[in-house]
Amino acid sequence: MISRSPPNQFLCLPAAQCLSAYSERHMNTNTREGIEVQAEPAILVGVRLPGSRMDFQSPLGELGALAETAGARVVGELLQNRAVPAGKTYIGKGKVAELVTMTAELGARVVIFDNELSPRQIQSLEKEVKVKVIDRSELILDIFANRATTREAQLQVEIAQLQYTAPRLRAMWSHLGQVTGGAPVGVGTRGPGEQQLEIDRRIVARRLVAFKRELEEVQARKAREVEMRRAEHFTVGIVGYTNAGKSTLFNAITTGGAYTADKLFATLATRVERWNIGGANAVLLSDTVGFIRDLPHHLVASFRATLEDAIHAHALLIVLDASDREAPLQLETVREVLDDVGANTQPRFLLLNKIDRIPTLPFEARQSLRTLAEWEEHEPGAIAMSALTGAGLEDLRARVRDLVTGGPRRRSIRIPIANARLIDVIEKRCTVVDRNYTDIDVELIAEIGDRQIEALLPLGEAFLVDGVDPRPKQASWGVRDARRRSPHLAAPAALDALAADTQSAETTDDE
Repeated sequence: MISRSPPNQFLCLPAAQCLSAYSERHMNTNTREGIEVQAEPAILVGVRLPGSRMDFQSPLGELGALAETAGARVVGELLQNRAVPAGKTYIGKGKVAELVTMTAELGARVVIFDNELSPRQIQSLEKEVKVKVIDRSELILDIFANRATTREAQLQVEIAQLQYTAPRLRAMWSHLGQVTGGAPVGVGTRGPGEQQLEIDRRIVARRLVAFKRELEEVQARKAREVEMRRAEHFTVGIVGYTNAGKSTLFNAITTGGAYTADKLFATLATRVERWNIGGANAVLLSDTVGFIRDLPHHLVASFRATLEDAIHAHALLIVLDASDREAPLQLETVREVLDDVGANTQPRFLLLNKIDRIPTLPFEARQSLRTLAEWEEHEPGAIAMSALTGAGLEDLRARVRDLVTGGPRRRSIRIPIANARLIDVIEKRCTVVDRNYTDIDVELIAEIGDRQIEALLPLGEAFLVDGVDPRPKQASWGVRDARRRSPHLAAPAALDALAADTQSAETTDDE
């Protein structure tokens, strides 16, 4: 869990020590050893407000999963229905007294709120319960901090943590009345009499500027990589709620390598691999970070670059855990996040994953699920599948292949006999069912779609499709524009090389 301690632990610290303590606790950008992940006994607290999306059957179930992912051991839960939060403690006085009793009796060392608390509310609650109190945002930040491996992810977490911490400085320190004692404490201080709070605020501001500048450089390079992939290849992004099985699907349909675990936020960094969708066609597939309900807004903003592949992908695969009764709400969350980051124009395929788990659930649990027939009624075209067993994967390949090729059909393609290059390209990239040779040309009878034909145009070679030259209507295209519109016929070797370059770049970031 996050190693932040209640404010009374910092009483009467000298200014230099405070500066050192703050930097050590909140500004270590190189390692994560300072974050303690233990099986801390934790009590979960939730306030259900009007319009809340809490699951009525298990309102704190997701918070419990987050807490366990962060290393806590849930020993108790407290839930209250309110019209509005209590100003000082978020929960009412009676619930505060109940929480104090529960904390003492159960030996809890941390109280985790499902709602976002103000600095003053955290301070008031910690004063009552005598243990540290964190909210949903701080819990998620803790998980992200422990999972961040690339430099990009680490910078994003640091920025989000500083943005979360900055308005909470006053509540975190109890030495606010202490001044520097008439002597400067180092470079950057304004002089005698400055309060320690102002020093800390300037530290945070300087760090934010430095981190954002470095992140902008990383993001600029990432954007160039994504644009290059999109310009040359058809790209598909896997998105979905956290722990829906995205990485398992990624490994099932590519060469694999993505980390998988039955945990929330098992994947933070984007991974890109070549996916053979059949018929000599291939695309680049990217695995992305999972979404979650009430993700802190500053974290969404910081992790927008992580979703760059999804934002600019030609198509999206939305993975949903069909064995989870909250799947309809999770789908709503995923769509909202995609809209927020601007990924709302691409074709989407809804994948109802983990159907193999449904028969193994208790009868009561199965009764609470939306049936596959109901899913089909609400979401026509959804694909029922299991990334674990492989059920439905061929249907998925066929759907994506039809999108990529533009609906292949058998056509006659005539090519000058001397144009060995174009003949070779079509042989490799399409399904050729017959060949007829003459002295001047060769006729290939091939299964080929409209987009595949468009992708041949940048080669600049003459050919006829069913007796018609397809080039005149595309004469206004530039070569780069044609590739951008029809990138799906990239050679497999080029796809493998680009995927390898992407992984190499991410490995370099890790180092």
